[in-house]
Amino acid sequence: MDIALWIATGLLAVVCLSGAGKMFVPKEKLAGIGGEATKWVEDFSPASLKAIGTVELLAAVGLILPAVLGIAPVLVPVAATGLVLLFIGAITMRLRRGERVTITGDLVWLAVAIFVAWGRFGPESFPA
Repeated sequence: MDIALWIATGLLAVVCLSGAGKMFVPKEKLAGIGGEATKWVEDFSPASLKAIGTVELLAAVGLILPAVLGIAPVLVPVAATGLVLLFIGAITMRLRRGERVTITGDLVWLAVAIFVAWGRFGPESFPA
């Protein structure tokens, strides 16, 4: 179970790091990169996109570093819980925009974040 949680955590961290690119890519270029899957950026200001990218960067760091360094490892499930909220927001936004086809990825990552939060708060929590 611990190995599955580490794999899920690593995948989430990679997804968050790639999403953190929102902080550096201009809004117009970002909207054109992923086709229909990235049209949602048109509804947000550049500052909002930078804030979302910052949250994703912090989540990636919070998923890995506390456990690896052994400093406040309780931050791992807290970061995963924050990602659950982020993905719920993403799913809500996609539903409001009528993007039912592109919602699948967000649902998958939501499930992975729930798994990591549950596993690290519960059966495979890190020692304090």
